[in-house]
Amino acid sequence: MSVSFATPAVVSSPLKPASGPTRLRVPDLLHATDQAADHVLSGRYDHLLPSGGVPDSKRWFTRIHGDEELDVWLISWVPGHATELHDHGGSLGALTVVSGSLSEFRWDGKGLRRRRLDAGDQAGFPLGWVHDVVWAPRPVPQPAMKAAPAVAPTLSVHAYSPPLTAMSYYEVTDRNRLRRDRTELTDQPEGS
Repeated sequence: MSVSFATPAVVSSPLKPASGPTRLRVPDLLHATDQAADHVLSGRYDHLLPSGGVPDSKRWFTRIHGDEELDVWLISWVPGHATELHDHGGSLGALTVVSGSLSEFRWDGKGLRRRRLDAGDQAGFPLGWVHDVVWAPRPVPQPAMKAAPAVAPTLSVHAYSPPLTAMSYYEVTDRNRLRRDRTELTDQPEGS
């Protein structure tokens, strides 16, 4: 049985042409990641998972959908594997956390701001968004367990429109300014 992935319908006003690199908008990408996350949770993409399960010691990703307008990826996150501070080139982006938690560190023009994204949370990335995404530990339930629970990968769905072709990587200088370190051509997600 094949599962089709519908590109979100966007109606453009004849008086207001689409501005930007794609006819899709960040809300359309949020809808696409939400729909794909639902498909992941319902098992529709189980055939794309690695045999033996998602690795718990390294990042893993697979393309769920790809065409000339939209790429959708399932990505796993594990401790110790950050993406580096980056942008998405000329692409808009969005994510939905399927399971676990992520921390996003976003450049706000003055410094890095952190936000936690837990299962079900979403984030959208307009042009110029510079951030780093990392696995976040889950809160420890009270009372504290005597044995540390096993670390499970976090899963998230990401969408980019148009599909990624380049990403720039940045560093924060001693003067608290953002400096581009390098730009790489890519067709893979989130600093892979």
